[in-house]
Amino acid sequence: MAPAEGEAPRASGTRLGVVHGHSLPAGTSLDAHVDDVVGGGGDARGPRSGATRETREQPPLFLPRHGIDLETPAHLVDHHANVRALCDAGCDRVLALGSVGSLRPDVAPGTLLCPDDFFAPGIAPSFYDDVRGHSIPGFDPDWRERVVSGWHGVGELELADGGVYAQMRGPRFESPAEVRMLASHADVVGMTIAAEAILAREAGLAYAAVCTVDNFANGLGREPLAIEEYRAERDRLAPRVIADLERVLPALAVGWESA
Repeated sequence: MAPAEGEAPRASGTRLGVVHGHSLPAGTSLDAHVDDVVGGGGDARGPRSGATRETREQPPLFLPRHGIDLETPAHLVDHHANVRALCDAGCDRVLALGSVGSLRPDVAPGTLLCPDDFFAPGIAPSFYDDVRGHSIPGFDPDWRERVVSGWHGVGELELADGGVYAQMRGPRFESPAEVRMLASHADVVGMTIAAEAILAREAGLAYAAVCTVDNFANGLGREPLAIEEYRAERDRLAPRVIADLERVLPALAVGWESA
């Protein structure tokens, strides 16, 4: 049953939703055969073949948050519509992938990190215009633990357990002064994950994120940040992330219930 007007969407079914951004290049698919499910502000994609016997009926659903062509900039992403699309497609949990910049010299490009908190002053989306929007934000601890343990079991890339994600509005990158301020509160910085997590919690979707560190934040490296270098590192890391997802997703797609 669809939520009444003015209500948040509600998680339903038992399907895993995989939301990705620029950490996976446009046109990326984890399976050569996909079903397109259009919903909300983006298109969701679920693979037909390649599913295990246990996941064949409910394969993971892929939703590119910036649109199929990844052309929607971060500040214009319709997070409300994307979360609605996940709920409408029968998802009850989300593995989000996000490209980030490192705020710490010891968190190098090429690192994968599963944050356990976020710092996002002024980032406060809601499905409500009244006191129902009062909520306690955060990542789902049980689902996050499942993601981390599942990745450690089969992924070749090491996934750092914990850290703080800072969200800035974008679409521009941060100034060196902003990076210095953020570094006192967080480990990595991006433009989407916190807003998405807030709305997912309102909708009852368990939400965890895997962040791919694609650059040192502006002013942190020896040389000034260059967009071309960020893109080159992102594209270099993407095939390894895809290979790990091929191994990790079958186990994450089945047999989970929120505590």
